[in-house]
Amino acid sequence: MNFDELDRTIAAFMARWGIPALRVSLGLIFIWFGILKPFGISPAGPLVEATVGWMPGLSPSQWLAVIGWWEVAIGAAFLFRKTTRLAIALLAMQMVGTFLPLVLLPEVTFQSGRYPFAPTLEGQYIIKNLLIISAALVVGGTVRRHGGR
Repeated sequence: MNFDELDRTIAAFMARWGIPALRVSLGLIFIWFGILKPFGISPAGPLVEATVGWMPGLSPSQWLAVIGWWEVAIGAAFLFRKTTRLAIALLAMQMVGTFLPLVLLPEVTFQSGRYPFAPTLEGQYIIKNLLIISAALVVGGTVRRHGGR
């Protein structure tokens, strides 16, 4: 097999399996990270609770559980092509809240002093969601393929 044939074979494999792998990865990540929140074992828990402290109706720990189950629902919806639109709608709403700490808690999400625009580990955790949004756009771009309505 020459280089061109190998390259075509690899590209065909990636074209065939890339979107399904992305869909399953999104699903598993949201289920995995989401399920930790209602059980109080998420390393993001304190950041989420500090962010939602101003929200009415529930305590921060209760909001953490709601957000966790919301993320589990996002993940479960990503696992099935037929529920991709639901996953993306739930994700869009969730992402608005995900970026709130960058505004509400800059002392936690950005380094102070010499590097005020350099994110902390928490800030990096939030900013990486730009990649998740991009992945969701790619998966969402497939909803009308293969007979999708």
